[in-house]
Amino acid sequence: MKPSISTLPQAMPAQFPFSALLALAMTGFICIVTETLPAGLLPQFAQGLGVTPAMAGQVITAYAAGSLLAAIPLTIATRRWRRRRVLLLTITGFLVFNSMTALSSGLWMTLAARFLAGVSAGLAWSLLAGYARRMVPVHQQGRAMAIAMVGTPIALSLGVPLGTWIGTAVGWRSAFGIMSALTVLLIGWVLASVPDYPGDAGSEPMRLHKVFTTPGVRPVLATVVTWMLAHNILYTYIAPFVATAGLLARVDTVLLVFGLAALAGIWVAGRLVERHLRAAVLASLALFAVVALLFAWLGHLPAVLFAGVALWGASFGGAATFLQTALADTAGSGADVALSMNVVAWNGAIAGGGVLGGLLLDRWGAPSFPWALLLLLLAAFGIAWSARSHGFRPGARTAGTAATGH
Repeated sequence: MKPSISTLPQAMPAQFPFSALLALAMTGFICIVTETLPAGLLPQFAQGLGVTPAMAGQVITAYAAGSLLAAIPLTIATRRWRRRRVLLLTITGFLVFNSMTALSSGLWMTLAARFLAGVSAGLAWSLLAGYARRMVPVHQQGRAMAIAMVGTPIALSLGVPLGTWIGTAVGWRSAFGIMSALTVLLIGWVLASVPDYPGDAGSEPMRLHKVFTTPGVRPVLATVVTWMLAHNILYTYIAPFVATAGLLARVDTVLLVFGLAALAGIWVAGRLVERHLRAAVLASLALFAVVALLFAWLGHLPAVLFAGVALWGASFGGAATFLQTALADTAGSGADVALSMNVVAWNGAIAGGGVLGGLLLDRWGAPSFPWALLLLLLAAFGIAWSARSHGFRPGARTAGTAATGH
């Protein structure tokens, strides 16, 4: 297998490219806030569009559907394009489709705009990790990815509550207008600081089946699905779960604790990913499993719940960095295609978490969540543990990639 295009040392900068990586992080921030902003503003959406709250909730489904359907085909279609051109295309998509959402007067136009915004997100998520890896030498790739992924916990901890507050104060259309303004600033930032790289100029196209059957790719994707399914059951239905501890009025505080702990987890991930990726993945899954047990036994106690949420956030913070690094290392020259599969797996877990969590809530109530989480996390731990030869190799990742020619 030829060296990954994501690891070739093309025009490496003399200094660590903090500004360029933070521009990628800002792209991820916009992806997350665009996706989750309607969740806190559904009553306003329903009133503004003249529909029921349940129908208004489909604007979230439309976004996820766009990401799921577009990530793989668009990644393959644009693999030969210059990388900054593709990045600017995704950001411009957010500008256009968030503006459409802000100006829309009907449900169907809003759904179309949200679907197309999800298409932009699907392409963006399949691009960001590989882009970050190309900016630095192999031994700095994990650190670079940790910085490029920091937009996600910042969006979840600060961006979403702030966007909800703005939307409540001045209207949901204004909130999406502000998102469009941020994308204009981001376009200038990318043009000023993000280096450009050629696409994959190889004559042989990377086939989807070939990437999927590369040793180690399927175990990493299976770990993504089981880990993120457990996470999203709890995150999607955090309000009814914290209500069992009498904290329904403090959901915003609970989410803030989670987000700040996730930021700490991102920092830890940057320190561990190069030399201890396998151990860090297993430790994160084990810690989340301990939290699930803690919630099962003592989740009705507010102090225990806050402590558990902090540990949960810390275990989740490095997930994107660890999993995408392992997937890109394992896939080699098919890294970009594999990362597009990761987008599908991740968004599928988001949708699955909503469905499975809703079924659990209706049938057994929120106290059933920890036991479901525990089963999923034990499965994820078993998959990651067994992927010792391919997927989650022990030792320093730079040594592993060098040994395999990735």
